[in-house]
Amino acid sequence: MTAPTTARNARDLMHEGCECIDSTESVATAAAKMRSMDVGVLPVCGQDGKLAGMITDRDIVVECVAQGRDLTTCMAGELASGRPVYVDAGAPVEEVLRTMEQHQVRRVPVIEDHRLVGLISEADLTKGLTDEQMASFCRSVYAGGH
Repeated sequence: MTAPTTARNARDLMHEGCECIDSTESVATAAAKMRSMDVGVLPVCGQDGKLAGMITDRDIVVECVAQGRDLTTCMAGELASGRPVYVDAGAPVEEVLRTMEQHQVRRVPVIEDHRLVGLISEADLTKGLTDEQMASFCRSVYAGGH
């Protein structure tokens, strides 16, 4: 029998210490930061310090390297296109899962008072969800909800 979930909201699930890369910093700087932090994704923040999007190691390879773009002149903000997906720190666990499932994302930034306070990854979910919740999430994200 599975123990009940201990996480009640996004803050319970997230890991803190998430760092942004400024939208005006180069993709080369983003890649170096990812390497030093041993991560594959960085939130991108605008000049106002607010979340502008996300940049992944895959974005760097597909949108810059594979296209022969100069990593020192391509800015992180150029790869952080579209409206950023995020959850509020007080959002219930069900809302976090629904957001990740609807947008088919494996990581979601956590915002409080318009500022980035953390990030929730799949690994974070495994620590705060029941086996049933985790199985449902995996079916939705990886099997298209089947």
